[in-house]
Amino acid sequence: MLIEKIIQELRDIPEDKLAEIYDLIHYFRLGLSREIDQPRTPGLLAGTLGDSFFDPLPEEELQRWE
Repeated sequence: MLIEKIIQELRDIPEDKLAEIYDLIHYFRLGLSREIDQPRTPGLLAGTLGDSFFDPLPEEELQRWE
């Protein structure tokens, strides 16, 4: 079962890192319930996108994202 695999992974995490994992799981779970309560409404921003928006990024900029 997947929950057992997750628990085993948690057991292998050093004690001093567990607070970070707890925060990750806790806020992820809260975000799930928020998505259900408040569905996204597309189109809130005014304006349009030009064709250049969909052009590939230059290699130099791609490198900065990595």
